[in-house]
Parts: sequence; C-alpha cells; structure tokens
Amino acid sequence: MSPRGKQDPSPSTPSADLDLDKILNREASAFQRDVEVERILKAFKLNPYDIIDIDESATVEEVKKRYRQLSLFIHPDKTQHARAPEAFDLLKKAESELSDPKKREELDAVIKEARAQLLRSLSLPTSILDDDQTLKNLVPPFKTQLRQASKAMLIEEEVRRRKAVKMNLANEGLEAKKKEDEVLARKRKAEEDANWEANREQRVDSWRSFTKDSKKKKKQKVNILG
Repeated sequence: MSPRGKQDPSPSTPSADLDLDKILNREASAFQRDVEVERILKAFKLNPYDIIDIDESATVEEVKKRYRQLSLFIHPDKTQHARAPEAFDLLKKAESELSDPKKREELDAVIKEARAQLLRSLSLPTSILDDDQTLKNLVPPFKTQLRQASKAMLIEEEVRRRKAVKMNLANEGLEAKKKEDEVLARKRKAEEDANWEANREQRVDSWRSFTKDSKKKKKQKVNILG
C-alpha cells in the first residue's frame, strides 16, 4: 500500500510480456511471409535463380536447402496471402528446373553468353572473375547488370522457342492434313471400286440388252433390203 492508502500500479508480469512478444513475432512473421510471397510472384519467371533468389554458382545441395527453407516459409498452410499457392507452385517449378541437369545446363549456357556480351560491352575481358575489383566498382553492381542482360537474352530465347513450336505445330498440321487427304482419297477409291463391283451385273445386263437390240435392228434392216 502507498502512504495514502492506495495500491501501487501492478507491474507487468513476465507472462504478459511473453504473450505480447509472441503476438508481435507472429505479426512480424506473417508480414515477412507476405513479403516473400510478393517477391516470388514478381520474380522473372524464366529465370529459376531469380525465383529461388540464389546465386548461379550455388551447388545442387544449396539449391535444395534454399528451396526447403522458402517452401516451408511461404507454404499456403502457414500464410494467409491469397496468392501463396501460386508462389508455392512457382518455387517448386524453379527448384525442379535447377535440379534437372540438362535444363540447368541450358539455362547456365544462356547466362554465360549474356555475361560474355555484357563484359564485351564494358570493354572488359570475358575471362575476368566475379570477385575482381573492377567488377566490384561498377555502378549499377555487376550482378544487377548481369541479371538484366540474362533477362533480355532469356526472353529472346523464349521467343525463338515459341516460334519454333508454332512452326512445328503448323508443319504437323500440314502433315496431318496431307495424311487425312490421303486417307479420304483411299476411302473414295475403295467406295468407287465397291460401287463398280456392285453394279457389274447391271452393266452386263445393259450391255446384253444393247447388243440384242442392235442385232434386231440389223436383222430388220437386212430384211427390208432383201
């Protein structure tokens, strides 16, 4: 009691502070999950490295570890973001592509070519290493410029791929049309042959009737002349 008979304000209890910390942590975690979902959704879809947010030099094990961390962090069961399932699918697809040796090799080849072109545009040797001080002093940073150059080249590659697919589909369509016409032609020929065979007796009867009538006319003509 205070000298005036009033109770002093009760100090905050440890349990109350702990509950507050949990609430704040949950809110912070939810915010961070939403931020990560948005980052993945905005990442360049043709570059799995952008989606997983990992360096091109990462090992397969590092890629898988990073994927596991992010997949657990933004899993639709753990975030209320409306597009979390979409981000999760993008993340899963990116990890699958980077885990496929052939697909990753093709991707790395494009990025390598983009790097060479970028260095040539900067009047630098293509053999220069990423940790070279010259690259570290670049503005914007070399990694940023490389991502942009890679993005442009990957878009070009995708455009060429889609054109090739479209052309192949067109060629396949023409080939399918040709085969369909051949099938229809054979079908018509078979029907014509069947009709010809079915009308054989009718043609024979018509021929016999014709020749019989012809003989009668010749005989009548001879009798008249006689």
